[in-house]
Amino acid sequence: MARGVRIVRPDPDRPAPRGPSGGRRYALPGQRPVSPHITISESDGLRYLHFGSVWVQGAMRIARPFSLEIEYQQQMMAPALFVPKPAHIVQLGLGAGALAKFCWRHCEQARVSVVEISSEVIAAAHRWFRLPVPDDRLTIVEADALAAVSDPRRTLLGGRGSPKADWLQIDLYDAEAAGPVYDDAAFYAACRRLLSPQGVAAINLFGRSFAPSAAAITEAFGDNWRVLPEADAGNRVVLAFARGVPVIPYSSLYSRALAIEHHWRLPARKWVSALRQATPAQATGRD
Repeated sequence: MARGVRIVRPDPDRPAPRGPSGGRRYALPGQRPVSPHITISESDGLRYLHFGSVWVQGAMRIARPFSLEIEYQQQMMAPALFVPKPAHIVQLGLGAGALAKFCWRHCEQARVSVVEISSEVIAAAHRWFRLPVPDDRLTIVEADALAAVSDPRRTLLGGRGSPKADWLQIDLYDAEAAGPVYDDAAFYAACRRLLSPQGVAAINLFGRSFAPSAAAITEAFGDNWRVLPEADAGNRVVLAFARGVPVIPYSSLYSRALAIEHHWRLPARKWVSALRQATPAQATGRD
């Protein structure tokens, strides 16, 4: 099964039919097969990845192939508020490679390790979505995400001698997008063990009810997680922390957000404002 659903709405002026999971579906015309289970389409300067269905699994603006076009993918970069200079970024699920490309280009000090189970997805990301050839900073591992995070020796991620993940970006979906492929407490506990002491996981949740996912994350992380506001397409991004939610003055978070906006052109101050306006049980900083 492929990993990493990215749901977008290509035409904001057209009502979107509802899919079986309650998310939006888009019958995009002109899909063409590029492998047995992968199709692509293009509209208004964007190229879309599909797993042979109407669900959009990834997108790239052809004129800006290294930008992040989808709101929830932008939110997946929120770990930068808490760990501005990660040494090792681990991504579970490749999709069209948007996060992999962005981190590879903009986090020059970091090693980026991507786990993707489907060779077809990997090939499509390279050929059609400008995913760079692996080098000393970018590693693409063709493997199951659960196997990768459950191995205490971290064999698929560089071995015990390699650093743990400062950022762990989790985006695991199959062609039906009914809910995360792995979404139980055991999986999230394995993810927590993969994090460095200061590490942050960003988890994309879409499809079925949020409550079961929240319960599983709580069992694994305790109350050391917070959720960003729901994205336009219905995705919710959870930030989960290895050793407690950092207590950081909001002035410092805003300074980091300004730097993110300046260098990466991502709406980071919106993330901080949303977290600041949350209830005390959900806040991630202090005045």
